[in-house]
Amino acid sequence: MHICRFDNNKLGLVQGDEILDITAALEVLPTHRWPVPQCDPLIANLPQVMKAARELAGSASRLPLASVTLNSPVSYATKLPAAPVNYLKHMAEAQGDPATFHAHHLKRIEEVGLFLKASSSLAGPGDGVALRHLDRRNDHELELAVVIGKPADRVPVAQALDYVAGYAIGLDMTVRGPEERSLRKSIDSYSVLGPWLTTADEVANPGALDIELHVNGELRQRANTRDLVIGIPELIAWASTYYTLLPGDVIFTGTPDGVGPVVPGDVISARIEHVGQMQVQVRAA
Repeated sequence: MHICRFDNNKLGLVQGDEILDITAALEVLPTHRWPVPQCDPLIANLPQVMKAARELAGSASRLPLASVTLNSPVSYATKLPAAPVNYLKHMAEAQGDPATFHAHHLKRIEEVGLFLKASSSLAGPGDGVALRHLDRRNDHELELAVVIGKPADRVPVAQALDYVAGYAIGLDMTVRGPEERSLRKSIDSYSVLGPWLTTADEVANPGALDIELHVNGELRQRANTRDLVIGIPELIAWASTYYTLLPGDVIFTGTPDGVGPVVPGDVISARIEHVGQMQVQVRAA
């Protein structure tokens, strides 16, 4: 299934160029009083929501996909773990441009580990990217995003994919500079997720997906997830040795070479095989 959140918290089932409004499926979600659970309730209860969605689909109203505003399919994440320089060609690209990529950020991923982006940086494709620090270079970074579906604490690599709810396109937007990654990549709207959640059963092998990104029609990034230095099961297992991954947490798996600057007025087009494609407008904050 391709499940989207649209027009400020409506729930949709994407079929071709239409959205089936299955917002009523949210009635299966449990109600909570304080203290609220640390998770995205939709993702934590995804099997029940999917069952209700199937029952509603036949009578659901249909909307043109182009007529709605797509929000992030994850409404709340406790954390956004991210993998730095997880494609060898991106490492080579960064090493060849010391004016942009500071040397202390260019250690191998095995040395530096993962970093965390603020969950408040999550945005949907319809929200766009609102650039800050326009006196500095702001870059796009296309990544396969992995959405965790159930608590994962010290999970073995062989079972890691069992903890995945689904996949989405991730844009890890970045302000270049000497500061730590977590600061420069945590600006509001700098973690674009979309266009929807493609459930895990729709992606047979997340380690062999073509990905590509264009800016204003110009090809910038093209790669395949088979080129990841550390693969997706390994990333999940590694992250879970340090912190429990919770439903709705999103792992940004790393970007390939071809990262480049964007400015207000640009349009980013991103596609990942079997996951989807989206367009994102860039503006000044």
